[in-house]
Amino acid sequence: MPGTFLTAERTRRNQSDRVIRHRSMMLELQGIPVSPGVAIGPALVLDADGYRIPRCIVPASDVEDEFARLHTAVDLVSAHLEHSRLETTATAGRSTGDIFAAQLQMLHDPRLHSELQRRIGEDRQSAAFAVSGVLHNYATALRRLDNPLLADRAQDVLDIERQLLMQLGAVTRQPLSDLSEPVIVLSHMLTPSETANLDRRFVKGFCTETGGPGGHTAIVAKGLEIPAVVGIGDFLHQIAGSNCVIVDGDRGKLIVDPDDDVLENYRERAEYRRSLAVRLAELSQLPAETTDGVRIQLNANIEFPHETAACLDRGADGIGLYRTEFLYLSSDDEPSEEDHYQAYSEVVQKMDGRPVVIRTLDLGADKMGRGNMAHRENNPFLGLRSIRLSLRNLDVFRPQLRAVLRAAVHGDVRVMFPLITTINELRQARMLLNVVAEDLQESGLPYRSDLPVGMMVEVPAAVMMLEHFASEVDFFSIGTNDLAQYTLAVDRSNEYVADLYQSSDPAVLRLIQHSIDVAAKSQTPVSVCGEMSSNPGRALLLLGMGVRNLSVPPSALPRVKKVIRNVSIDQCKAIAERVMKLEAARDVDLYLLDRLSDLAPELVMQ
Repeated sequence: MPGTFLTAERTRRNQSDRVIRHRSMMLELQGIPVSPGVAIGPALVLDADGYRIPRCIVPASDVEDEFARLHTAVDLVSAHLEHSRLETTATAGRSTGDIFAAQLQMLHDPRLHSELQRRIGEDRQSAAFAVSGVLHNYATALRRLDNPLLADRAQDVLDIERQLLMQLGAVTRQPLSDLSEPVIVLSHMLTPSETANLDRRFVKGFCTETGGPGGHTAIVAKGLEIPAVVGIGDFLHQIAGSNCVIVDGDRGKLIVDPDDDVLENYRERAEYRRSLAVRLAELSQLPAETTDGVRIQLNANIEFPHETAACLDRGADGIGLYRTEFLYLSSDDEPSEEDHYQAYSEVVQKMDGRPVVIRTLDLGADKMGRGNMAHRENNPFLGLRSIRLSLRNLDVFRPQLRAVLRAAVHGDVRVMFPLITTINELRQARMLLNVVAEDLQESGLPYRSDLPVGMMVEVPAAVMMLEHFASEVDFFSIGTNDLAQYTLAVDRSNEYVADLYQSSDPAVLRLIQHSIDVAAKSQTPVSVCGEMSSNPGRALLLLGMGVRNLSVPPSALPRVKKVIRNVSIDQCKAIAERVMKLEAARDVDLYLLDRLSDLAPELVMQ
């Protein structure tokens, strides 16, 4: 059996190699752009388990040493597997012990050793790099077989790989925690919390096999200003270690081993972005005002307190969305009330009187909590998440609300509840806020209870009932990420349906327009804080629909301010009027790109 899948894999590998060589060793892969920018550097490839797969070519004089290291590792793993076989057979029976017998058969397969010897002897690969490449290819071949029994053996192959790599000293359990040089991270996936903990000094960009444009990993990447592409599909086995890769976060491309012409072209693009950033920085202290004198409130979305410096440098009018859950996700320990208070106070004080909208915890879905907050659900985006989760976990929710009220003594603080679907949810949250204020009064701690209270408009149900919500809140904030997801029935972190996830879809636009109209009629302030507003072309559309308050990632502030200062409201209204007659998101985006090219051509990358 092992010989069969090794032969099949060798055929597949040879075919794949011919394709890559035909393109002069350069490989170009298409994914989903989620964080703009260009990053060029050496690849750090992580497998699905998150450990390093190092690329290493050894001198001819070291080949015999690599053979010796491999033989020692095989002997040690073999002894371990035999011990496991005997122990398991004694305690659980022979059929269970045969699992390890099958692994032993794979480990000693002559064709496996022949392939490893060829890579080490002829290609001069290190033992670890050869093991990783060969066994990963075998596991991939097994997964692709129609035979379910053989496909299930892929995990056995990966287990052998991992044990060999550990004996060879090549596995680093936390490869992203000990970086000392710039890298481009290539991985099966990165969770939002893993992304939040990336060291920006060394991680210059990343690409993943999974993910979608509206997932929270994408949002964090944009907040950290790390160029990123997600949803590429199965690609790690093709490039397990490359000298140079390019991440194109504007166009959603990963280029492996670029040729000289491509490399020079991307270096020129990176330089253009740097020079554009310098020109746009000149606008930082100018107001976001249209050519006909209409002042737009241009705020920033943040995840971390340190982002306030970038917000101020780029002239943000305030913080329109402080995503507080990343305080919870970026630490191994659950934050205390004091942790919340210190983080919020830091942001409020640094913003120096500018408004700060603090959104309560939006955990669940692709941002999982700990302990009682962590639930495995079949359909988490439709399950216990966000305000629903907070109202079920008052021991977590109350400390956060206490911290918000305490931090409010330092400036203009507003509190906002996410994913409100029913009037009852909103009333429960407001009631708890009042109870917490009474507790603080009894404790004698300084606090403010007169905070404006708002809600996120993120589900069609809330849009349809918005007239009723208007009498219960002080402001609305339209979250286009979730609104698009729930309107279009598309999981926004799923790369397989990423083409359907479009905030410019006409159905989504009609819900946004209805929300804006209700807000205007009830004289309730409304902003748009979803990722839609960070796209300059879509920002023009929102202004034409009646929005006068936008909140965008700090990195998008200069570009959005530039386009605002280049247009009149009448021009924006004409854009909106035309867009609302279109029938598909693609038509909307093409039209907006065309208008952006006319009104602010330097913002359109060639």
